Amino acid sequence: MNDDHALNLAYLLIFLVMVLSALSVRRIPLGFMVRSAAAWLVIIAIVYLGVTYRYDLSDGFTQIAGKLGLAEQSVQGDTVRIRMASDGHFWAHVRINGVARRMLIDSGATTTALSQETATAAGIVTNSGELPVLVETANGTISAKRVRIARVAIGPLAANDLGAIVSPVFGDVDVLGMNFLSRLKSWRVEQDTLVLEPGRATGPTANAGSGGTVRKA
Repeated sequence: MNDDHALNLAYLLIFLVMVLSALSVRRIPLGFMVRSAAAWLVIIAIVYLGVTYRYDLSDGFTQIAGKLGLAEQSVQGDTVRIRMASDGHFWAHVRINGVARRMLIDSGATTTALSQETATAAGIVTNSGELPVLVETANGTISAKRVRIARVAIGPLAANDLGAIVSPVFGDVDVLGMNFLSRLKSWRVEQDTLVLEPGRATGPTANAGSGGTVRKA
């Protein structure tokens, strides 16, 4: 449990104590207070777990929906198909070093970009001694740190040692850029569906470095 999660849990417990204190002042029967406390503890536990593991839960729901034919992302053989979301963008369910994330696929972004939260969760450490790079975005020029992601996977498609940038300015949005898409054999849009096809490995280093190939995991 990290410091933020511990702090949030402490706030929830303080809230529960305040509720129980208010009930005791009103001389509510002990049995009712115990039942109320138990109910609040269950609610707090559900909310806490839902927030903490929201990405894993989303990934699990996606897999279930895929089996029912309802998913926005599906796999057919080695090909991944992603339906356009209601906002007009394509969002992929991705694993960053095994950590589940919902990432915006942006062909206009040269490099993959990660939020600070995602980088931390995926065990990606930025070098504090390294000078930041200036990146042009739709909202202006921002400062970011360059990193390498050990493994990025969309369903059966996986790429190793992918370059990325990390900045707190990205908020909670993660972007999969052209440096991932360019490793694919092909990617195209067919009737509001993004189709991703894996490349073919040509040797032991075909899936490494900036010129690597996205292939079946």
